[in-house]
Amino acid sequence: MREMLHARLGAAVRPALLSVIVGTGLCATAHASARSYSARNVGGWAVAASKDRKGCFVTKEYDRPGATTLLLGLDIDGSNHLSVLNRNWSIRSKDRLELNFRLSKGVYSKHPAVGMAADGKQGFVTNFETEFPSFFATSEFLDIDRGDVAVEKLNLAGSGAAVAELRRCVEIQRANPGIKADRAERDDDIPIDPFAVEPKRRSKD
Repeated sequence: MREMLHARLGAAVRPALLSVIVGTGLCATAHASARSYSARNVGGWAVAASKDRKGCFVTKEYDRPGATTLLLGLDIDGSNHLSVLNRNWSIRSKDRLELNFRLSKGVYSKHPAVGMAADGKQGFVTNFETEFPSFFATSEFLDIDRGDVAVEKLNLAGSGAAVAELRRCVEIQRANPGIKADRAERDDDIPIDPFAVEPKRRSKD
């Protein structure tokens, strides 16, 4: 068993991570319209492409009080993000946490996470080193603790096939990047402040 004690990222949780997760909406059906990949169910996990076309995610909802949602996202640049949410939790958005994550393949002790809210649930988001999806895929469970307090105990059955499909989705996204905007610059006739009493045009000097 490979130990991953105190596996932290240098900048703790990436600042943009929260917005990335919130942007996914944590709802697989919301992304079925992604042109390069159709959402599907693999081994009890939903696999879908993110709206920004910069990656994909697998998600699963557990039948328990508060309906815990687990989501693992993988971006085309190889970075990942993990979020866990529950309707009964009182975590506030942007709260800073240190949690213990235990997979059947190793442990992350006092790992940083950030509070978030989405789809009527509260929870946290964090990220790990690039090998994490492989550890996730080959583990039977994920236990999460806050110090001596148990947060969740999640069965990861079927995660191997789900992560394999997740990687396939990411490869499709990487090969079909999002369409760029038609205009790189704003038109000169757009005022600096369109809502001013007397809107001023930008100087063409």
